[in-house]
Amino acid sequence: MNADARKTQRIYLTLTLGNTLAASFIWGINTLFLLDAGLSNLEAFAANAFFTAGMVLFEVPTGVVADGWGRRVSFLLGTATLAGSTYLYYLLWQLSAPFWSWAVVSVLLGLGFTFFSGAVEAWLVDALRFAGYEGGLETVLGRGLMVAGVAMLVGSVAGGVIAQATDLGVPFLLRVGVLLAMFVVAFWLMHDVGFTPERSTHPLRATRAVLNASIENGLKNPPVRYVMLAAPFTAGVGIYVFYALQPFLLGLFGDPHAYSIAGLAAAIVAGTQVLGGWLAPRIRRLVRKRTTVVILSSSVGAMLLAMLGFTRVFWAALALLALWALVAAAGTPVRQAYLNDMIDSKQRATVLSFDSLMGSSGGVAVQPLLGRAADVYGYAASLTIGGLIELIAVPFLLASRRQNNQADQANAPASTSSEEPPRA
Repeated sequence: MNADARKTQRIYLTLTLGNTLAASFIWGINTLFLLDAGLSNLEAFAANAFFTAGMVLFEVPTGVVADGWGRRVSFLLGTATLAGSTYLYYLLWQLSAPFWSWAVVSVLLGLGFTFFSGAVEAWLVDALRFAGYEGGLETVLGRGLMVAGVAMLVGSVAGGVIAQATDLGVPFLLRVGVLLAMFVVAFWLMHDVGFTPERSTHPLRATRAVLNASIENGLKNPPVRYVMLAAPFTAGVGIYVFYALQPFLLGLFGDPHAYSIAGLAAAIVAGTQVLGGWLAPRIRRLVRKRTTVVILSSSVGAMLLAMLGFTRVFWAALALLALWALVAAAGTPVRQAYLNDMIDSKQRATVLSFDSLMGSSGGVAVQPLLGRAADVYGYAASLTIGGLIELIAVPFLLASRRQNNQADQANAPASTSSEEPPRA
C-alpha cells in the first residue's frame, strides 16, 4: 500500500471510529430507553421499524445525493441530521411523548443514517483506486470493521455504565456531542478524489439518470440482485436480534435494572467485530470464491440464533451470542468486497444505498413481527423464529454464486500447483 492509499485508509478509519463511537452510546440501552418511556414491546419495536422505514424511504434519494453532489456533502448532512434527531429522541423521553411522535422522529433518525450508508464506503473504494491501490478490498474493509468494533465496544459499555450511574437519557446527549465533533473532522479531512459528482443545472434529470443507471447495475445485474434479495432476511433479523438481546439477557440475568448487562450484549458484538474484521481476509485466502464465506456466514449464523432461543443459562447465552456475532462479522467485509467489485464507480453510492434499503425493508417487516412474537411467546422463541427467517437468505446467495461473476474470485490466491484441486 503506497502513501496516498495509507492516507485514505487513515481518514476512513477515523470517520468510522468517530461515527461508530457516537452511534454506539445508545445501542446497549435503546430498547430499555423506549420501554422506560412507556412503550410496550410491540410499540418499541414498531418505533425501530419506523426507523428502518425511514431508511427505506430515503436510501436511494440520499444515495443519489452522494453520487450527484459528493460523498463528503452526504456525510456532513448525515452528521447534522442524526445529531438533531437524536436530541429530539431525548426530548420525547423527557416528555413521555405519545407513540406517533416516536414514529416521526424515528423516521428522521433513519434519514440521518441513510446519508452515511453507501457514501463512506463508495468514497473509500474510489479514493483507494485513485491512489493506485490494487489489493483486495477485504483487507481495508476488515480493518474498518475492527476499528468499528473497538469504537462500539467502548461506546456501548460506556453507554450502559453511564446510564446506570445517571439515567437513560445521558448517552443520547453524548451521541449528539460526538456527532457534532465528527462534522468538524469530516469537513476538514474528507474530500472527494477519484470521483466527479454528476452536478447538473437540471437536478431532477440528473437524479433520474443516476437512479436508472444504478438500477441497471444493481437489480438488473443478476449476481448483484440475488445478494440484494438476501439482505431483507439477514439484515432484518440482525437488526431485531441486536435490540432484543438487551431485555432477553436482562431476563436471564435476573435484574431488570442492570443496564451495564444490557450494554454487555452490544460490547460482545463489538468485540467479535474486531476479531471478525481480522479474520475476514484470512478466511478469504482459504477459499476460492467469496460466496463460500457469505453463504456459510448466513447458514451457520441462522443455526446459532435458533440455538440461542433454546438457551436458559445466562453464560451459555453469552457464548452463543459471541459465536453468532463472530460468524456475521467475518462474512461482512467479504460481502462488501464482492458487491463493490461488481459496481461501477459512478453509481457505487446509489447501488450500495439500494442494497442497504433492501436490508432495511426486511427490518420494517421483521421487527414488528418478531416483537409481537416476543409479546406472545417470549424473547427466546422470537430469536429461534428469527434464525428460521434468516435461512431464507441462503437460496438467494446460492443463486448469486451460480452466476459465476468474476468478482466472486477477485483477488483470490493463485494455485501453487497445476494439480491443486479448485477450492470452494
